Order: sequence, then C-alpha cells, then structure tokens
Amino acid sequence: MSRCATVSRSLEEPVPGTAATARTWLLLEQSGPWGAKALTSSHLDPALGRALEAAAEGTGVRVALIRRPGRHADPGTPQLRQVYAAHTVPGRVWLHGATTRDPRRLLDLDLAALGAGDPRSFGTALGGRPHRGDPLALVCTNGKRDRCCALLGRPLAAELDASGVRGVWEVTHLGGHRFSPTVLVLPYGYAYGRAEAHTVKEALHGAQEGRVVVEGCRGCSAWERPGQAAELAVRSAAREYRAGVLSVVRTDGAAPRWEITVAHADGRRWRVTVAQGASLPPRPESCDASVLGAPARMDVVALREVRPTALAS
Repeated sequence: MSRCATVSRSLEEPVPGTAATARTWLLLEQSGPWGAKALTSSHLDPALGRALEAAAEGTGVRVALIRRPGRHADPGTPQLRQVYAAHTVPGRVWLHGATTRDPRRLLDLDLAALGAGDPRSFGTALGGRPHRGDPLALVCTNGKRDRCCALLGRPLAAELDASGVRGVWEVTHLGGHRFSPTVLVLPYGYAYGRAEAHTVKEALHGAQEGRVVVEGCRGCSAWERPGQAAELAVRSAAREYRAGVLSVVRTDGAAPRWEITVAHADGRRWRVTVAQGASLPPRPESCDASVLGAPARMDVVALREVRPTALAS
C-alpha cells in the first residue's frame, strides 16, 4: 500500500500555505511513547493534557510535546523537563526556555497573554528566560498519528542529531502528514515539508542569520493559510528573504478566494489574490484514511505591488 507522503510527492502537491496555524508555540518535554493525541495519550498525566488543551483553546497558543531524538525510554521518575515558548508574529518574535520537574506548573501560565505575544507569565511561572542557544528544529515523528511521520521523520531527526546539529527535537504533531518529513523552525515559525537534512540545516543557518529559506517552505505559522501562501509569494517575487520584515496586514474575502495585503517594514505593500483549489486526482490525506480526498491547496493567482494611494481605493 502506498504511503500518503509517497503519493503526495509523486503528484507534486504544492506545499505553500499548508503550515499549522499558531501565533505562539508551547512545547513540553515528555519522554516515552506518544499516542495519536499525545497530550492525552502519552506518559503525561492525561488530566493535565486535557487541562492544557482547554486552556489553550482560542488563545493562539498551540501546545505540543517534544523529546530528544533516539530511543524513547521513560525512566518513570520525575525528570528535569525542557519547556519552550515561542511567539512567531513578525516584528515581535521571541523564544524563551525554562526547565521544570513539575509539568503542572504550565497551568499557571497566562496562555491568552502568551498568544498575544506577552512572555511575562513564562518567566513568573517557570523562571523562563530568553533562549540564547541555536534555533530549534522540531521534526514530527508521531507514528501513532500517521506512520509516515515515524518512517520518514525519525530517520531525519536521527541524521540531524548524529551530524552534530544542535536544537533538534522530535515533536508530536505539525499537521500535513502527507508532506512528511515535516519540520518547524523556531523562533520564526516557518514550517517545511518533504524536508531533507541539507534543507533543515540551511533553514537553521538562515534563522541564525535572520533569514528565511523558501525552498520546501509551507509557510509561517503566525498567519492563516491564505496569508502563508501570499507571504511566500511576495518573498519570491521581491527576492526578500530577511525574517521579520513582511507581515500579513489585511485579509479580504472568504473561501474560496481572498485578497491578501502583505506589508514590508520599509512601507512597500503588495496585494495578493489567493484561490483555494482542490488537489486532484483524489489521494489519501493520511495513511489511515479509509477514503480518498482532494485536499485544499492555496494557489496564488495574482500579485502586484501597490502604491499607498491605491490602498485607499
């Protein structure tokens, strides 16, 4: 039986505009195996997982579990866990880290404030500080969610780790199994599909320099999917690869057609027309799908730079 990622690659399904949406990521280290819904089906207390899911709802925060690449034995004793929070909205990007032996302390976080870009409760509740190390590469490896993530993601994470790349973690779910291996690079929040080691290394090097690599990029998690596609199109058209200088400032319309305004920090603006299409022929959207689907795709059908006077019309 064909894997969903193999079929998606063979049909050349486009990846822009397919990243998971989250203004802020909250990441908790959890050893051991992960189930399909890892927050409530892992060695993390499921009551805590449910409480975190409920607290994050509607805040713009996405909670995920992370673990080091390699064997996933859980010692069963209280471990010193790594915790990260990352805000991905351009112009206000930050990545903070902390450690804790009691993951219940995450319930003391003000998730609405974190989602809005205010990191103060991360410091108050967990003693968190700005992350001074290398950018993070989160590789989705949750095979219980979709086997492609384990079959393709785990070898990638292991290869990166073995080659000395720092900041590599396995993560529970980034969406879009059919684009495996999928990777999220923090602090800027750009996701990548069909990732290979050289692409991830280049993306991490770019993040260190404040630069966005567009090869294989699914989009920035700060934006909804039409905005992700529009921003990447402007980057390519304007040859603008610096991180933090482009923002999606306006979205008009609704599915299946949007008019997106993308603004540059220097005052330039672009109007981008994005149309929602269907990826044909029908294909499995995940390995366990019982029926074939035609997943939505974000097609940029028009892009033009506009002068300030034109924006008022």
